Parts: sequence; structure tokens; C-alpha cells
Amino acid sequence: MGDALRVGMVGIGNISGQYVDTLPRLPGVALVAAADLDPARQVPGVRMLTPAELYESSDVDLVLNLTVPQAHATVSLSAIAAGKHVYSEKPLALSTVEGQEVLSAATAAGVRVGCAPDTVLGTGTQTARQCVDSGMIGEPVAATAFMVTPGHELWHPAPEFYYQPGGGPLFDMGPYYLTALVTLLGPVRRVTGLASTPQASRVIGSGPRAGTRFPVTVPTHITGTLEHENGALTTLLMSFDVWAATLPRIEVYGTAGSLSVPDPNNFDGEVRVYTPESPTWQPVPPSAGHRDAGRGTGVADLAAALRTNTDHRANGTLAYHVLDIMESLLRATETAQTQQVASTTPRPTPVP
Repeated sequence: MGDALRVGMVGIGNISGQYVDTLPRLPGVALVAAADLDPARQVPGVRMLTPAELYESSDVDLVLNLTVPQAHATVSLSAIAAGKHVYSEKPLALSTVEGQEVLSAATAAGVRVGCAPDTVLGTGTQTARQCVDSGMIGEPVAATAFMVTPGHELWHPAPEFYYQPGGGPLFDMGPYYLTALVTLLGPVRRVTGLASTPQASRVIGSGPRAGTRFPVTVPTHITGTLEHENGALTTLLMSFDVWAATLPRIEVYGTAGSLSVPDPNNFDGEVRVYTPESPTWQPVPPSAGHRDAGRGTGVADLAAALRTNTDHRANGTLAYHVLDIMESLLRATETAQTQQVASTTPRPTPVP
């Protein structure tokens, strides 16, 4: 395996298959071990350990934390305590208090923290960023971001965690949209918003437990306005209560044109631009970002940054700021008052 960053995966759930498919084809990383609380879950061809054994394993350099959100901080702190780098699924933690504990522990231990989403490293968001940075649409003044769906219980066989603290449309899907918005427009300084929970319970729609009803304990329809540090205003809608819509994913509006950004849950997708000089939506060929990327690209980016002693892009500071935005927005919905976002973050360097 040479100088490859040796990865140990903790959590073999639905998302793990995408990492298992991607990691073997990425440069500079090797999946060497996996662990799950359920011993029946296996990764073919990969050495299986208990979580405790994986943290202490001498041939694991980075722990890939794919557990449910409620366990993210606990698993990351255990890995850091064992001297391992960490790359976590989103969100970084359930709260900024937990998130800061993870970042502080990593700094003290001299290890790195990475966090999903790494979808922003693909050609979709990176091509859109190049359009913004090149001035193609002038100075950005506003953006919209919409994520609407009828709910994950329709397809997920065990969806309860999506409707508990750390879930809901904001904490589940918000990191994709907010990370893309910060990548495109920079950090957010204040937020305001409203939220509701139209359904007090949901019914599992597939799998062996289909028909089981479970309670909803978090808001499932959230609207907000974000003020970026550059003055741009973003209108945000995150909902598990919409059966169908014709809304865009992300659009950015500038003084000289408009930009259509593809689904930030994907790595690629068509970027389109509209300008007064060409008053129809025109596709923009992919011009930046990793082609044919998949989940795990952020792990390879971290591995490359370790080798060159540079900053990795899907980093803990960015993930913490996104967490801070989400927490501040929920606080705004509870207090009916605008909330300052205490943290900030540099925009990650573009992907050529």
C-alpha cells in the first residue's frame, strides 16, 4: 500500500457502500479495516474489527466516521484520543458545543478533522464557483436554495434518526446546500427564519418494518434568510413536507447575470448561466473540480494535503461553520429573532 493513508471505517450503514465503491479508485488512500456495533454487518474483503479495536489499530491512520449523527462526536473523539485523523459524515456533531470539543481535541492531538459533504469538490459546484470568481455574473447580490421532498421514511427502512435531533431536513440535507453556498459566496454572519412540524408522526414505507408509525421530534419545514459576510442574501427552504415542486436547487444572482447550480447532493450536473448579452440559459462546460468523483473524494483530498502540508478542503472549520449556521437558524426559528453566527471560515481553495 506504500504511503497510502490507511483508512478504518466505523459504521456500515446505507451510505457506507458508496465509500466502499469509491475509495479503492482514489489515489493515496486504502481501506484497511471496518467496524460496526452489529457484527452481522460486513465489508467483503476488508478486515473486520470492533470499534475499540479499530481505534487502537496500528495500521489505521484515519477513522472514517459513518455512524448516525447522534454518535458522530463520540466516535470522532474516540478516534482522536487514539491519535487518528478523522473524516466524518455530516453533520460534524449535534451541536456547536460538541463540534468545538472535536476540533479542540484534534488540535491538541495534532491530527486533522475532515467532514462531509465532499460533493462540493466535484465539477458541479466547482464549475459554478469558477463562474462566480471570474465575474461572469458580476457581483453576487443574492441566492436561493431549495431542498424539498415528502420525507425519507418513504424509502429508508429505518428512518427514525432523520426525525430526531441531528436530523430533520436542515441537519440532514442542509450541509450539502450550506457548504455549497459558503463555497460559492463565503461565510454567513447572521440568519433569521421560521419553522414548523406539520406531522407529529410518520409511517415507515419500506422494508421489514413497513407500516410502523414513529414520532417526529424536530422541525420538518424550515425557511430562512442568510446574510453572507460579503452582503449577499440567500433565501433557504428545507422541507420534508412537499410532495412535488418545480423549484431550482441553487441559483446565484449577480449584478450582471444569474447562475444555475446543480444539485449539491451530487458531484456533477449541468451549470447554466444567463446574462443580458445572451438572454437565454446557456450551459457552462465543466471547467473545474474532480471529474467522476464519489463519496470519499474528501478523504483523498485530506490525504493529499497531509503529503504536501497544505489545507484540505472538506475541513473541520468549514463543517463547524455550517453547523453553526444550522444551529443559529434553528435558534432564530425558536426565538423569532435574528441570530448572529459566531463563527466564520475561509472559503476553501478552488479545485482546479
